[in-house]
Amino acid sequence: MTPETLTLSHGPSRFTATAMGTGPLVLLIHGFPDTRDTFKDQLPALAEAGFRAVAVSPRGYEPSSQPDDGDYRVTSLAADVIAWIDALGETTAHLVGHDWGATIAFAAAALAPDRIASLAVLAVPHPARFAEAYLTVPAQQARSAYMMEFMSPEADAMIVADDCACLENLWRKWSPGWSFSEGDIGPMRRAMQQPGVATAALSYYRQAFDAVSDAGKAAQALLAGPFAVPTLGLTGEEDGCISADVFEASMRAADFPGSVCVERISGAGHFLHREATDQVNSQLICWMRRH
Repeated sequence: MTPETLTLSHGPSRFTATAMGTGPLVLLIHGFPDTRDTFKDQLPALAEAGFRAVAVSPRGYEPSSQPDDGDYRVTSLAADVIAWIDALGETTAHLVGHDWGATIAFAAAALAPDRIASLAVLAVPHPARFAEAYLTVPAQQARSAYMMEFMSPEADAMIVADDCACLENLWRKWSPGWSFSEGDIGPMRRAMQQPGVATAALSYYRQAFDAVSDAGKAAQALLAGPFAVPTLGLTGEEDGCISADVFEASMRAADFPGSVCVERISGAGHFLHREATDQVNSQLICWMRRH
């Protein structure tokens, strides 16, 4: 089965996507620092299982989707997702999000729950509950220290210096048991060094910390839940970014009236879908078939 490249639109923004298969729509959204290539092993598996799998480059990860107003708030990122569903001619979609893609998926599910058939979040849990853990769990504060570094104006240049050496170090720290190749990390290096991408990617973090402006408050409210969409949460036991314990504690049944299931993937780190591909694919397919 040969993948096809698509261009999806939302207003003036253009988003590149890779698609495979036919059937119910599954949108896969990557995180930081990564590209849609991260789902190269999920696309054929989902297609073979009878789904239309589409991995999309979210806002800012290519020059064609960088808005003139520099808006990277989750309210707008969620609206992009709904626009992608429309652009693909569908009424609903299953969402799979990894890292920041998980946060975007949560936001889309809160914005338009009637448009989301199911939700699968990888490595990043309920955003508001994770924010609580960040404030109260010293070990998680240490793991998340990089986010404070990203607030610096110098961070844009820092993360792409020396062929993205800083970001490669994050990959190694977050997935300590994964011996990734240059073929794995190369697409990320090339994407982050495109014009404007580093600034766009860091803007996700910078704007997420705004709880003062009206726009910031609206974004915070969207991520507070509750989430009415059936939700699967997958965490890697060896995740060096968000610990599996914090992930599980942040996924409380009371926040998910549409049902929630949480699974810990042994032997995998932050990039669990690449490290434990067969296990994660099986979980995703079973979940979406149920919903």
